[in-house]
Amino acid sequence: MVLLALMQANAAVLDVDANCAAVDAAAGKAAAAGARLLLTPELFPVGYAPLRLRAELDPAVLPALRQALADVARRHGIALVYSLPAVTAAGEWHITATLVDEHGDELLSYAKVHLFGPEERQAFVPATASPGVVDFHGISTSLVICYDVEFPEAVRAAAVRGAELLLVPTALAEGFDAVPQVLIRARALENHLTVAYANHSGTEDGCGFLGGSVIAAPDGGLLAAAGTGAELLFAELPEPGGTGHEVAYLADRRPEIYRSWGS
Repeated sequence: MVLLALMQANAAVLDVDANCAAVDAAAGKAAAAGARLLLTPELFPVGYAPLRLRAELDPAVLPALRQALADVARRHGIALVYSLPAVTAAGEWHITATLVDEHGDELLSYAKVHLFGPEERQAFVPATASPGVVDFHGISTSLVICYDVEFPEAVRAAAVRGAELLLVPTALAEGFDAVPQVLIRARALENHLTVAYANHSGTEDGCGFLGGSVIAAPDGGLLAAAGTGAELLFAELPEPGGTGHEVAYLADRRPEIYRSWGS
């Protein structure tokens, strides 16, 4: 069995040293508990404040920051998912997530396709690439970010590529309780995969976060759920192919029909 750890915490906006220290501490605790992977929230190393990040964050620091996070994974011998801004050669800012293995080597990256709210849309550009899938200790694993998971098309794109585990760094504000409590579980059930959804807690730059991180099983049940404060969740992932499904949603799809319906 693969033990997954999920970090829910309060970041300090633009205090990279403090945020990376928090990731380092969580990675150490998770590794000591036997976890093979630690999932962290959206933009956690820099804090969630889109307009301030765009105005005040120097992109020149990002390569060193990515290396520091890879070093955390290597030092503790645990794979890590972190989320950071990325700037393309054309100067476009994206919100990204990266999975590095226990040696600090990059396995998978993803850029957010669905931006939420006016601040994200002012600070960042939506990406277009579909979620990739990689093998992680025998489990086909994929990434999306926050608002992406609220669109069935995004999760289904990962599922039809064979994903069995979907890792979702998020920054969900207070007042959206139905997302982790209802929608994440539905995405897991309808796509026969495990969904791990890691949120911020507390307040950052005036935004109050819900907390409420969850790990949902392929049958829609909850493997773990957080409260509103800082917390480190753990869940053993189901064996690949080991979960029976009463309803064959993926096998019974009729994409040729859906195309005729239009979008």
